[in-house]
Amino acid sequence: MSFHSRFKNSFILTFLMIIATTINACSSSEEKKSQVSLDGAAVGFPISLAVAEEYGKFKPEAKVSVASSGTGGGFSKFCNGDIDIAGASRTIRDEEIKKCQSKNIKFVELPVALDGIAVIANRQNNFAKCLTIKELGKIWGGKSDGKILRWNQVNSKFPNEKLKLYAPSSDTGTFDYMTQAVTGKAKNGRTDYTATQNQNLLVQGVSGDATALGYVGISYYIQNQEKLNLVAVESPTGKCEKPVPVDNVIKNIYTPLSRPLFIYVSKKSLDTKPAVKEFVDFYLENSWKWVDSVGYVALPDEAYIKVKQKFATGETGTKFKKAKPGEPITNFI
Repeated sequence: MSFHSRFKNSFILTFLMIIATTINACSSSEEKKSQVSLDGAAVGFPISLAVAEEYGKFKPEAKVSVASSGTGGGFSKFCNGDIDIAGASRTIRDEEIKKCQSKNIKFVELPVALDGIAVIANRQNNFAKCLTIKELGKIWGGKSDGKILRWNQVNSKFPNEKLKLYAPSSDTGTFDYMTQAVTGKAKNGRTDYTATQNQNLLVQGVSGDATALGYVGISYYIQNQEKLNLVAVESPTGKCEKPVPVDNVIKNIYTPLSRPLFIYVSKKSLDTKPAVKEFVDFYLENSWKWVDSVGYVALPDEAYIKVKQKFATGETGTKFKKAKPGEPITNFI
């Protein structure tokens, strides 16, 4: 074969390889634009999962991934630009906002449901029927580490029995919200308790230990209520209230342990990936249908309207950072 022929064949082969690489790159780029990734809080995860499954029926070609690595883990990935949407059971923190800013990631903050943190005790517990915020602060506060170890230390009327504690781990939004609500400062919690991100394991722990106390998202109590006692919490008005019936959460009666659940959506993803906008539109339009069935509480009608308007305008940043536990959600949308 002549040099000219070999050169010609080599040139054609190289050209075809370039074309194939370009096609694959374009295909990969288009595929990424059609993908939607959501990760974050275990509390609220069932809502996002239900929405994603229904969205898949509505749009079979959709590629939506939903994971649960905790609120802190979700924000870490989100502010690193690794995911499109973060699910959160608390408001984004200052240090997380700074990390997002360092990566030039702006976000749209969208409340999607309400939750009541359920204080749970073993079924054999017949004395801890209502706890005050002060008592909860004494139980869970950082100063109680290694010191408040028996029930009668919480309240002299309680029996002299060992106090065994089960709660979400310190990197979860539920831990942050609870510690802020009962001690006045987020993350101001004790460390000598059985901790896990898996709230089903917390239910197992409390239901299997006669002297145990814990707290979980309301859905985990509702799914396991035959195994647990639901402890009432004294409200600012002095009444003992529970998050069930869920109207107590909607009407802000169960306070300060009622809270909003959020999704945080990357503005960059909204601007560059049409699939993300389509999915979030579907989420806001339809999520209320499955909120109750997976154990959470739908937003007031007025709130849904405001959230949709906020998303339509693309307003970025947080308004909830200054919200105190128990304040009505509509004050901050």
